This record gives sequence, C-alpha cells and structure tokens, in this order.
Amino acid sequence: MHRLIISLLLVLGIAAEASANRARYLELARRGWGYELRTALPGRAFPAPVHINGRDLAGSSLCVVGDLPHPSSLRTLNAFRALIEHTFGKPLTMRHAGRSAEQCGFGRTVILRLYSGLPPNRALTADLDWMNRVHELGLPKGSYYTATSPAMAQTFFGKRGQGTHIMVKQPAFPRPDALATAFYKSILIEELFQSFTFGMDIMLFDRSAAFETKLQETPVNLHRLSWESRDFMRALVNSNPDGLCFFDVFMLHAVAQAPVDQTVDPEFISFIDRAYDTLLTRTQGTVADPRFADLLAPGCARLTP
Repeated sequence: MHRLIISLLLVLGIAAEASANRARYLELARRGWGYELRTALPGRAFPAPVHINGRDLAGSSLCVVGDLPHPSSLRTLNAFRALIEHTFGKPLTMRHAGRSAEQCGFGRTVILRLYSGLPPNRALTADLDWMNRVHELGLPKGSYYTATSPAMAQTFFGKRGQGTHIMVKQPAFPRPDALATAFYKSILIEELFQSFTFGMDIMLFDRSAAFETKLQETPVNLHRLSWESRDFMRALVNSNPDGLCFFDVFMLHAVAQAPVDQTVDPEFISFIDRAYDTLLTRTQGTVADPRFADLLAPGCARLTP
C-alpha cells in the first residue's frame, strides 16, 4: 500500500511539473512572439506591408558578403543551416558573393555581412541603399547608417517584398581564446535565430535565474566599453545564453509547423498549446542530434518533463 501511494504521488508530481512546463512555454512564446507591429518608420515614404512569419524564409539563400567566414563562424553557420533544413524541411544554401550586397543578386536572399575590426558603416549603408532600391523599402535617400552593436539584424518590408540584412563581427585572429570564441559564436547564433524566427528580446531582471531561451538577456551597461575589450565580451556573454536553449529549438519547430499566416497572431500560441506534445517530442530528437551540439547552450533550463 505504501509503495502504491508513493507511486501515485510520483505520477502526480510528474504530471504537475509537465503542466507547469507547458504553461511556461506558452508564456515565453507570448512574450517572444506576441508583439505589436509597427508599419511606419520616421521619414519613410509609405507604410510598409508587413508579414511576420519565419516560415517565409524556408528555402531561402544565405548570401555572405564582406570578410570570408572565420573557421569558427563557418562551423556555426553550417550547423545552423543544417538545423534550419532539419526543422523547416528545405535547405538553406550559402555562398560568399564578394564585398557588396549587390553581388548577391535577386531572389529570396538573407544578406550576412561579416567583418572584423571597425564596423564597415560605409558598406552597411551601401547594402541598405541597394536593398532599398530592390525592394522599394521607402527608406530616406541619402541616409548614412552606422552599426550600433557588434551584431545586428534588420528585416525590412517594401513594395517588392522583404529583405533581411545581418551584420556580425567575427574573430580577427586565427585562434581566438575561449572567451572570444564564446562571444563571437553567441552573437552570430542570436542574430541568425531571431532573423529566422522573428522572436523578440525578453528582458530577464532576475540575475540568479537560469536562462530559458536565447531571447532572454539581463540588462547591462556596455556603452563605455570598447567592443574589442574583454570586459565587453565577458559582460555580453554573461548577459545571455551563449547558444540556443531547448525552448529555442522547440520554437523553431513551432514556427516551421504552425498553420498560421503570421506568428504574431494569437492563433500561433493556440497552435503551440494544441501541438505541445508533438513539438516536444520533435525537439527532444533534434537536440539529441550531434550535428547541432555546437549550437546549444548547456547551461539553459530545459523545462521538460
């Protein structure tokens, strides 16, 4: 009898934990994907037709411009491409086009500018000017754009479709140390993940809490620090998971599978609730795949039964 009671209590405890995890997943999904859209920008010639769904990038091409990928960047890029193909069911091709985004050509292309050293603001401006002409984004003519962080991603919507531009700093030396390796890998993964899922930042003010998603970050003041400094790298690495969490892979599957027009629609969260068990099973299989191990952050809370 005592053994039966203990067994029942264990079952009830596991069920309660699973229910709590499910509720937490839905809450994180609401915070990361349930945002309002802004369809007009200051100085823009017209309101943009915005469509938010990472599935729109399935089967697209990653066009690298600027520096050739550092070997560590290339490992991350290839692992992420494999993850996108695994979750979305379509390959993410990649090529290095040269110094200019104009060399990427037309089509469903995500532009990734890699650099080391000082940010290439002139090249960034040229990239966005070209995208403005191709997609008729309505951006102000003659603008000069500057990097505001060592990694930044922007998706623009225009009369002729959408365009995504990512610019990420990478190691300047052949063999970066452990801190630099973690820093550069972390910022590259973050921009790729957010660009292909449209997940938004989630502030985490409790510094003692374990990270649950790559979207979470603790607030830090980095304005007085050089991007090259070890203090800057250390602070940024500690403010955010250095890779994808279990929840992030779960959301990749959710974005890929959800039969919704936009992932900012409330129906997206309803789909996650209905398909939770299926998505969880798929995620468990994905994170167990050694091809994606380099993308995962071991310190994340798993939130799984």
